[in-house]
Amino acid sequence: MNLEFKGQTVATIGQPLSVGDKFPDFTVLNKNNQEIKLSDLLNKPLLISVVPNINTSVCSIQTKHFNEEVDGHSAINFVTISTNTVEEQTHWCAAENVKNMQMLADVNRDFGKKSNLWIKDLDILARSVWVVDPNGEITYSEVVPVQTDEPSYDKVLDQIDQMN
Repeated sequence: MNLEFKGQTVATIGQPLSVGDKFPDFTVLNKNNQEIKLSDLLNKPLLISVVPNINTSVCSIQTKHFNEEVDGHSAINFVTISTNTVEEQTHWCAAENVKNMQMLADVNRDFGKKSNLWIKDLDILARSVWVVDPNGEITYSEVVPVQTDEPSYDKVLDQIDQMN
């Protein structure tokens, strides 16, 4: 899928998943360097916020925005996934006082490859938002066409409100 990143056309490694598809199981690392699989997160509906690099302004804004929503949606698991290292994510959370959002590091690009969201040429993930029901089915997806833009917060939050 072609996307725009800082005025350049970039491509994901394949066509991203669609609403109705099953999200493939993947393995990422949490802040304790423990492996987390999709199946570990599906005890309730899941919102996956994907950012290219947590240390950039739009990624930071997106992650902080969803972090603020976590407390009001206890029936939903919220995670942010990026290719940043666990250490980079931990430092960002400390600097930004983000405590509730679960940050997951796709250090082996397993999430990016299985979801087709990896932009191999830049070694980042495509900015996107996903809602996955407890059966692993995608009920909402947005891959942001211009990667320096923020996602449609209202649309995804409306989707999770409907699931409560």
